[in-house]
Parts: sequence; C-alpha cells; structure tokens
Amino acid sequence: MSAAPSRRTRVKRLPERGSYDRATIDAILDEGFVCHLGFVHDGYPVVIPTAYARSGDTIYVHGSAGSRMLRELAKEIEVCLTVTLVDGLVLARSAFHHSINYRSVVVFGRARLVEDQVERAAGFEAVVEHLVPGRWDDTRLPNEKELATTRLLALSLEEASAKVRSGPPVDDDEDYDLHHWAGVIPLQLTVQPPVPDPRQDGSVAAPRYVSSYRRPSQA
Repeated sequence: MSAAPSRRTRVKRLPERGSYDRATIDAILDEGFVCHLGFVHDGYPVVIPTAYARSGDTIYVHGSAGSRMLRELAKEIEVCLTVTLVDGLVLARSAFHHSINYRSVVVFGRARLVEDQVERAAGFEAVVEHLVPGRWDDTRLPNEKELATTRLLALSLEEASAKVRSGPPVDDDEDYDLHHWAGVIPLQLTVQPPVPDPRQDGSVAAPRYVSSYRRPSQA
C-alpha cells in the first residue's frame, strides 16, 4: 500500500529514490535498531538516538520518566524520526560522485504519551521483541516500580517516506575511461557468537533465539 506523500515527506532531491510504499517503509523500520528523534527544545534543535519498535502503524519509543526527550515529546510537539541503514560505500572514478548505498525512513508527526495500561504493556513488549525476538517471555517482566519510572511514546506512521540508494557508482560519461577503480564496498551488520554474563549460572545455556540470532533480512 502506498500513501500519497505529504508536503514534508515528499522527496525533493533525487526524487526517483523516494518511496511511499508501506512495505518498503516497514521493512526498513523492522531491520533497524536505532532511530534519531529530532525536535525543538527551548528554541534550539535537539536530535536524540534511541531504541524503537514498529507495531502495525505505530512506532513506540520508551525511556526514563525523567528524560528530557520524553518529557518534551509528551507535550505532543512536532517531531521528526529517522532510521538509516548503510549497505555499502560507493566509489566512483571522480571524487564528486562518491556515495553511499543506504535505506532510510523519515517520519513526521506528534508523539503521544501512552497511558492505557494494555497498550503500555504491548508497547514495552514490542520494543524488546524488536531487538531480540523471543526475549520478552524469557525475562522477568517489569514490576510496578519500573513501569512507574518509564514512559512510552507512540508516533503514527501516517506521514512517512523512504529513500533508497543502491547499485554501482554513476560517473560522468567522460570519466568512464579513467584508470581508477570504481565499485561498491558492501557493508553488513554481522552477528558474533554470544558472550555470557560473567556472573551467568553455568548450567543455563544460551537459548536458540540468542545462539541463532538474525535480523529480519537475514532470517
């Protein structure tokens, strides 16, 4: 499903790289770990990195109730959320045409403070499960004190767009005969063997969701 771009989400530079298809947007959001939240605080811009999760048409972020970011965004001010995945370094024959292969999403809107207890529980679970699927049911769940000191914000995906660059370098026609190597250095997030906590009970083996951990595109 593709939504018509808004004034803010329409990709203006290199518009052929823009996508408003929800499947594309969702795939990028589901692959990433960290979003950057941009907003204005006391008249100056602030951009904060934080973990997130997508659940249907909503993105959830959580943090300490004392967090400046959470306190400010709970006022339902305008926010810009971005997620970027880097897939490769693009080396052209000319310095000017060097680039990066990437997939990115930009979301605009007003985050709302989640106060419904059922949605709060589902949102906290979504964040943990986004990072490590299967983990929520294999932990001690948050107690009342922990929940009281944590805020959860929700941001709708109603106003979102993706931008993607892939493929080889694009040089000027007159530069293709130059004797410089050109191409792509692919980059990929790789999973290393899990490292147990030094205080781990030796009788507790790493669960399968840890030993076989993969991101959605690698599953």
